[in-house]
Amino acid sequence: MTEFRLWQPPPSAESPETDPDAPQPLNLDAGPWVLRVLDIKQWAYCPRIVYFTYTLPTPRATPYKMEEGARVHEHLRERWKARGLPRRLPRGEVWWDVPLWAPELGLSGKLDLLILPDETTAIPVDLKHARRSFPGWKLQLAAYAWLVEHLFGRTVPEGYLYLTRPRKAEHVRMTARLRQRVRRLVDEIRTAIEQRTVPPATRQRGRCVNCEFRRFCNDVF
Repeated sequence: MTEFRLWQPPPSAESPETDPDAPQPLNLDAGPWVLRVLDIKQWAYCPRIVYFTYTLPTPRATPYKMEEGARVHEHLRERWKARGLPRRLPRGEVWWDVPLWAPELGLSGKLDLLILPDETTAIPVDLKHARRSFPGWKLQLAAYAWLVEHLFGRTVPEGYLYLTRPRKAEHVRMTARLRQRVRRLVDEIRTAIEQRTVPPATRQRGRCVNCEFRRFCNDVF
């Protein structure tokens, strides 16, 4: 029978004092700072969202879509505990809501689901409250894989994006090309923020209509 549990760090493990999904106030003189895994997805959507999040930190309300996604996440957890994982997902020990914190990689995040099929392998699963997937989500999943391999010493050959609306599990192979792209993006994002180099805006202007940072893009509007 599948074992479900919330992941808890061992007593000696170091963990962040703050939510790994919350942006850190940027103070380059205070020591190392880390990006969030979701910043990689956002950078693929529009680099300026990430840039302004760190360089213009202001209190912001949680978007409705994130709140809705959290409710769906909780519903799925209870349902899967009672009925088991969907058939297209691998079997094994299941950890929910796994905090991942690796300042040496410059990256952090909280993984929705981690499946441990054996003693040496791990399979990350990212829940998405959507009908279809987007390219940036594969990068986000690969970043989770990188963190899991680094922190737990397990091999991560694959992962899954689970789309909650159609109840569909999309398999993602962790190829060398995908891994390399994630590493390059982390370096690219950190360099832009540290050097205060404003990145180009997305070319898809429809994304700008309801953007909270729209007023700062004077070269676009």
